Amino acid sequence: MAIILHLSFVVIVGLGSCYDDPPVLGQPRLYGPDAALLKNTVEFYCRLSVYPKNETILLQLFKEGDRDKILGEYSSLNGEQGVFPILIKPFHDGFLECVASAQNNTSIEPTVSKSHRLRVIEPVKNAEVVVSSGQTELFENKTLELECKVAKGTYVNYYWLLNEEEISDTTYRHFNDNQLKVFRTTSKDSGLYMCIALNSYNETIYQSNSSTVQITFKAAVSTPQPSFTVLKENMSYSALVSCHSLRGTPPITFTLHEFDDEIGNVTVDDRNATFKIPIALGQHARWLKCTADNGQQSTSKDWMELKVVPVEGPVTLQYSYDTGSNFAVVGLTFNCTASKGTHVKFEWFLNGTLLPHTRGPFYHMVNVPPKSSILLLAVDRRSAGTYHCEASDEFDNTTAIRSRGKYLDKEVLNRIPDVVVAVVFGSFAFILALVCICCGIGFVYSKM
Repeated sequence: MAIILHLSFVVIVGLGSCYDDPPVLGQPRLYGPDAALLKNTVEFYCRLSVYPKNETILLQLFKEGDRDKILGEYSSLNGEQGVFPILIKPFHDGFLECVASAQNNTSIEPTVSKSHRLRVIEPVKNAEVVVSSGQTELFENKTLELECKVAKGTYVNYYWLLNEEEISDTTYRHFNDNQLKVFRTTSKDSGLYMCIALNSYNETIYQSNSSTVQITFKAAVSTPQPSFTVLKENMSYSALVSCHSLRGTPPITFTLHEFDDEIGNVTVDDRNATFKIPIALGQHARWLKCTADNGQQSTSKDWMELKVVPVEGPVTLQYSYDTGSNFAVVGLTFNCTASKGTHVKFEWFLNGTLLPHTRGPFYHMVNVPPKSSILLLAVDRRSAGTYHCEASDEFDNTTAIRSRGKYLDKEVLNRIPDVVVAVVFGSFAFILALVCICCGIGFVYSKM
């Protein structure tokens, strides 16, 4: 029995020696440059830390995730490191890895190195500014989108200039890689835009400047306001209708409408256009509107009444007083009105002499179109005299209509009228008589 057990142990030990574990490969280490210039030749190295004895190790270089294309291979016989000279091409950019395997022993499991990042640098060339919308003239408040495109170049940094000054990243200006976006634009964002594209390898900097692109931001035309004046030529009359916008970048096309009919249109290099329309005085009103268009259109909010009525009398002159602390008259307000007229011109006269318009040493004129004018007077020696006003058509002063005159001076204004004196003293005498009568009647009754 002992002999049988001993033989079994020998057999088991013998069989165990026949199934020793196969050799194990260590993890290879891949190293080389982190960046390489396109079309340059660089070398990568792969070294295996643990080599099985008597095994030829095959070291291969791959792009990570692509084992179909071998970038380089090396057979290591005595544990030396593998060398992979590579002519750099664009597809080399990315992560590389080294795979180690026993060349003649499939029982040994291959091992893979850690990934190695390689940046392939292509010098930048031919930068160009591209407007995303294709338009170089835009209206304010539109978003501007520009892109800096390069014909060649990798790992590029971009810089933007406006009128030769670098643009900084702000709330309204945002950079995203090679793009520039400008929000809430105004006319201040107009100018010459260019981009600068830069990349580098080692200590060499590659730069490409684009040509400039002129970007113009236009102000949208504001709502046009219509107005008109009347022109007399010989014995005929015309209305000069003006369409005016306060804002808007020219050129602007103004169009004049009468209801659904277009009377005329004109394109101007400012914000005002004038249309000449023949008219007859006293006709029924016509209703007009203006439209302004400089790429964005705006129309008058309200219709304008076009009606011309000649001035007619009577012309009346009314006045009121202003008194001071001692109840003396210190100021006088004249109001001159015409019974009819849509375009009335008023003139004031002192002692038959025309007073210069607007303001003088003792007076101030205020016109209240279309039917009245106010003359404010300071009452002193300079303002004494006879006043009257005249009303005429603005477009034809040959038939002026005159008001009655009014004389004034300081003494006359502050003198109590004789009628008032008579009334006051008569009233006083009447009251005194009543008092005496009452007293007499009372005395008689007291004796009784």
